[in-house]
Amino acid sequence: MAGTCDIAIIGAGIAGASVAAELAASAHVVLIEREPQPGYHSTGRSAAVFSRNYGPPTIRCLSRAAAAFLDDPPSGFAREPLLAARGVMMVARTDQLDALETFFDEAGSGSGLQRIGAADVRERVPLIRGDYAAGAIVDERACDIDVHGLHQGYLKTFKAHGGEIVTGREVVGLSHQTGGWHIAMTGGELQAAIVINAAGAWADTIATLAGALPLGLEPRRRTVLTVAAPAGYAPAGWPMTVDIDECFYLKPESGRLLISPADETPSPPCDAQPEEIDIAVCIDRIEAAFDINVERVETKWAGLRTFLPDRSPAVGFDRTVANFFWLAGQGGYGIQTAPALARYAAALVRGDAPPADIDVDPAALDPARFAHDSSQCSGKQGRRQ
Repeated sequence: MAGTCDIAIIGAGIAGASVAAELAASAHVVLIEREPQPGYHSTGRSAAVFSRNYGPPTIRCLSRAAAAFLDDPPSGFAREPLLAARGVMMVARTDQLDALETFFDEAGSGSGLQRIGAADVRERVPLIRGDYAAGAIVDERACDIDVHGLHQGYLKTFKAHGGEIVTGREVVGLSHQTGGWHIAMTGGELQAAIVINAAGAWADTIATLAGALPLGLEPRRRTVLTVAAPAGYAPAGWPMTVDIDECFYLKPESGRLLISPADETPSPPCDAQPEEIDIAVCIDRIEAAFDINVERVETKWAGLRTFLPDRSPAVGFDRTVANFFWLAGQGGYGIQTAPALARYAAALVRGDAPPADIDVDPAALDPARFAHDSSQCSGKQGRRQ
């Protein structure tokens, strides 16, 4: 492959696909994916829950701004609704009740959260042990997200606007020359005016290739298993149950139970695989909280959730390398914030003001907040000319 474009986006997961769809109507955009198909890594391994109350304040703001799109996407975007009623119940043992109260207070009066007692916990999820949960917070508005439908909807929109996607091409070199970027890939090369770094766990690696300072992104492995529900239980209508300190979660999934130790094990960028110790920890935590004896793991997988130190993403042009745009560090929130982050990022790439409905402090997303040398951050922010 050889050619030119206005914007090259590296990474075709939910971040890259969504911003590509937003930009392709007004620019020639090429989406580059190193795997044989888009969404192979983190996007395809998500627990797929939408909650306006999940994550730090910046994430909650972005999630609220994404809600309207997820609830009512454009006509033809997806074959089925993107959201389905689920609910989330955050449970606490007696020794965790202070953490429960802190979470409830910080969420505020407009959060829609409810405090419930131990009896109500078992009524909602009968599998939980009677002596385990002393109380819980319930988010009735939380929903399952059709991650595949969302991702494919963005890719379909992108292609309908004339966007090009190339798969199985790893970016191996980036150099900024007169007239723009030269992108060297396995099996080809590309010229682009702007590069958007949506490479997930590999985003710091891509930045280094471009001559930009890495931001200190930390990929962290999360393990997920599916197991059979005990005989006599019908879990389909249960809420997702999450430990208030995020030491485990359990979610009904197609007649089975999806369980996780909610681990965050540091990992290099890779095709993450579950490790036996994490599987054992998961089973131990689930059996301690629920009346279940896990005799067989039906399926198991792991994915990388990539964080920055403050757990908010980096969205914006690099201050030291011209026309190099960051869209990285979404952590475990990339799916539910994608509709808002894509619109926000696309506005910045075009040189427009951020959308008025996304009421987030731009400084909270600016990649320059992690610059290693603040003296290098005084230059004008690069953008498309």
